[in-house]
Amino acid sequence: MRELEAVANYHCKVGENPLWDDREGRLYWVDIESGRLFRLDHDSGEHECFHRSAEPIGGFTFQADGSLLLFEVDQIAQLTKSGQRRVVARGIDGQMQRFNDVIADPEGRVFAGTIGKSDEAGGLYRVDHDGTVSLLWKGTGCANGMGFTPDLQCFYWTCSTTRRIYIADYQRDTGTLVNRREFYRAAIDEGIPDGMTVDRLGHVWTARWGGAALLRLAPDARLVERVELPVPCVSAVAFGGPELDTLYVTTAGGQVDDDGLPGTLYRFRVSDPGSLEFRSRIQL
Repeated sequence: MRELEAVANYHCKVGENPLWDDREGRLYWVDIESGRLFRLDHDSGEHECFHRSAEPIGGFTFQADGSLLLFEVDQIAQLTKSGQRRVVARGIDGQMQRFNDVIADPEGRVFAGTIGKSDEAGGLYRVDHDGTVSLLWKGTGCANGMGFTPDLQCFYWTCSTTRRIYIADYQRDTGTLVNRREFYRAAIDEGIPDGMTVDRLGHVWTARWGGAALLRLAPDARLVERVELPVPCVSAVAFGGPELDTLYVTTAGGQVDDDGLPGTLYRFRVSDPGSLEFRSRIQL
């Protein structure tokens, strides 16, 4: 049994996008619907809500300069560490409800998924260094967790609508994704695949919305471990800590004025660490 620790309870309605900042030694995460951004000091356990946006925040990356790139509702904004926010791109896709889950690639581009206003309207986009936004896949419904294989040859992408995790060949020099195929299909009783990350052995850790668990899948998609959580909606997972041997897990379903467990940030130690997530380098 994993020793699960509840480290911060902000009663997030949709806690998401945990992301480790190795420069600060802190874990950042977001409550999508309220636009609140949080951070937690890994060693001391001190935490705070440090920003609240007028827009829901579907995901964010750390830029190489230390600022945050916020993916909101049909727009992208930059948030500096001093708290200054400015919109840098608008009108990306009028058929999206909002962005949902983003990840920087090794070259500093960003892959950004959306939730569509219909199952045919969701999509996956790539933001290149010059700020150009390109549509890669359409008709994805609710695009969700992403990650790279340790050798950076392949890219994982989650479609919550179809309950599948896909894998595609990744071309690092161009950011092109080709040969998308099914990696894993979730059974109905597992819950819906949500956020994910990959450890150094190539195992996929995938959150289960409505399934009260994290699953660890081997590179051949075999289920090798299930970690139960005390709340039903487990939304995302990320490695953190100086040795990247701590898994941080966000959950959802909380209410700002309640005292329940849903919406809590959890963590536990693992023997097989992860790797640092990449920083975006989008010219703003």
